[in-house]
Amino acid sequence: MKPARPRPRSRPESPPQPKLRTPAGAPARRPLPVLDDLGVAAVVLDARGRIALWSPQAERLFGYAPAEVLGRSVLRLLAADSDTTEVRRLFEVVMHGAGHWEGGFPVRRKDGGTALSEVRAMRLHDALGRPYVLGLVSDRAAAVRLERDLALSARLVSQTPVGLAVMDTELRCVAVNPALTAVNGGPAARFVGRSGAEALPFLDRAQFLTAAAEVLATGQPILDRTGTTPARADGTAARAWSVSFYRLEDAQGTVLGLAASAVEVTDRHREHLELERGRRRLALVADASLRIGTTLDLARTAEELARLCVPVVADVAAVDVIDALLPGHRRSEATEGGTCFRALAVAAEHPGPAIEAADPPGEAAEYGEDRLVTRCARTGRPVHLRTLGPGDLARIARSPEAAALLAEAGVHSYLAVPLIARGEVLGVLDLKRAANPDPIEEDDVLLATELAARAAVAIDNARWYQRARNTAVTLQRGLLPSPGAVRPGLEIAYRYQPADQADEVGGDWFDVIALAGGRTALAVGDVMGSGIEAATTMGRLRTAAYTLAGLGLPPARLLHHLDRITEGLGPQIATSLYAIFDPATGELQVADAGHPPPVLLGASQPPELLAVEPGVPLGVGGGVYRTLTTRLLPGDTLVLFTDGLVESRAEHIDEGLASLLELSAGLATVPLPELCDRLMARLRHRRHSDDVTVLAARATGLHAAGPRA
Repeated sequence: MKPARPRPRSRPESPPQPKLRTPAGAPARRPLPVLDDLGVAAVVLDARGRIALWSPQAERLFGYAPAEVLGRSVLRLLAADSDTTEVRRLFEVVMHGAGHWEGGFPVRRKDGGTALSEVRAMRLHDALGRPYVLGLVSDRAAAVRLERDLALSARLVSQTPVGLAVMDTELRCVAVNPALTAVNGGPAARFVGRSGAEALPFLDRAQFLTAAAEVLATGQPILDRTGTTPARADGTAARAWSVSFYRLEDAQGTVLGLAASAVEVTDRHREHLELERGRRRLALVADASLRIGTTLDLARTAEELARLCVPVVADVAAVDVIDALLPGHRRSEATEGGTCFRALAVAAEHPGPAIEAADPPGEAAEYGEDRLVTRCARTGRPVHLRTLGPGDLARIARSPEAAALLAEAGVHSYLAVPLIARGEVLGVLDLKRAANPDPIEEDDVLLATELAARAAVAIDNARWYQRARNTAVTLQRGLLPSPGAVRPGLEIAYRYQPADQADEVGGDWFDVIALAGGRTALAVGDVMGSGIEAATTMGRLRTAAYTLAGLGLPPARLLHHLDRITEGLGPQIATSLYAIFDPATGELQVADAGHPPPVLLGASQPPELLAVEPGVPLGVGGGVYRTLTTRLLPGDTLVLFTDGLVESRAEHIDEGLASLLELSAGLATVPLPELCDRLMARLRHRRHSDDVTVLAARATGLHAAGPRA
């Protein structure tokens, strides 16, 4: 018999495929790359264990194409011989028992190898109620790796001391870790769904929104933005935080949202602040030499010191000097043991009651021996109250009313530093803190002491210069004449203004001298140099000129003798203008020794400089002087002046003379005092600070009118 011819095996019919549909109305979602990382394969088995669905991931995982597996028994294809019994049992459990199973299982690959896989199997039913088994299979090593990474991430996020917040693209919190909730003092659920700015109180809302928008837009992280949380009522101190922002993206670069981290950097922040504070203090000490003592004005120097101390050292600073040490001041009647201080300057960061409590600059106030400012001045040592206790304000303020104002301002810390120069206590630098919550510390005391030491020298210099200036002004004014307002045929007015600085006072003089026959001599002069020596020389020359004028000498002759006298006074040079007016004839004789010519204001013609020929200054020796003879008509005005009116370091004397003539136009008929005032006001402030003398004489018309010579 012929062996039975095996019948060709017919290809089994493929079981109907279950239809998987997306729920109606559900939005299309992008695939999650994490599934690709896992390589999850989907396999569907029918009721007899035949493969009804084979996903592309299954093909990549096990090597079989769909045509090679569809309709075949999973038991024979994917299970090793030793595992068939177990596979059959598990299939029955899922299909007819519990309906699900999960665990690790070795699956045979096409190449003969075994892939240890993580399997999740569950029973499903199609639309006709027929059961199927859906198996989700992934490489076990990949699943274990992902599980380990997730566990590690979760543990790091939950246990790290770094505060973390995850936000979506709308900057709403989706997660915060325990470290961040501990900082905020509330549960994580309170912040989920709310703005990330609420979870990060270290930054103000504007800072947060600006940084978050920039990171979302550019993808570039922003690192180490420092913010602070204030002190709490429970005693928790203020803390500093470093906040960083990072953009979250998936493997395809799709923006998922934003992550923010917050690390406490209180110690680092405090060290940075201390370093910055120290740098500012060093810069302040360096600037003190440039900003204090810019002038020799006492009040200005004190004001520079007070302003330098605010707000770095104090909110309110005052400079008070012992009144008896100031030039021209005598100690007032004082209570036993008290000290009289004169306020020179007050400076404050903000106006308020503390300013009202301070002594107004320029006023003197008596402080008893129980006051801290008195103790500071008498001991020559700083008086430092880090925090004020009951009764301390009464020892600081000048009166109970002032103490109440200091209490209203919230003054809580105080420092008084002596102003010591050349071994003498000049006064006190008074410092208070109110708006600044920090007390005055020891390093503030050191800084204030250094500033006070530098300023005290400048204040002492200003004090001595003020004293020298007062002496020079007193001497010069004592040597200047006090002419009557009217001489025969002349109306006379004058103005004299000393220089602002002490070392520039003392060179100018003028004189109005009565001569025989009703004539009048007019003289102005300027000794080169300044100070007391110049004032003394000026007095001697004025005396000599007065004596020579009494001899009836003509102007040129008088200047010749005065030149010889000046030579005998030592290395001194002076300029002078001498004129004689005869009211009977209206004749005016003028001689010049290196001095600016006078201005003639005619009642009916423009102002002009008299064309007097200038000789050499007095003291040069051998000078030749000539007399100019002219005539003053009734109403004519002669203006004599010193060079301080028309000359400066920035402007040549010719320019000053042109300005004088321009300003004099139209002043021929104004009263003489007003004329002098206008010239001083309009010209002197434009010049370098120097003595200025203006002497104006107007012919009153006693003589007959006639032409000028």
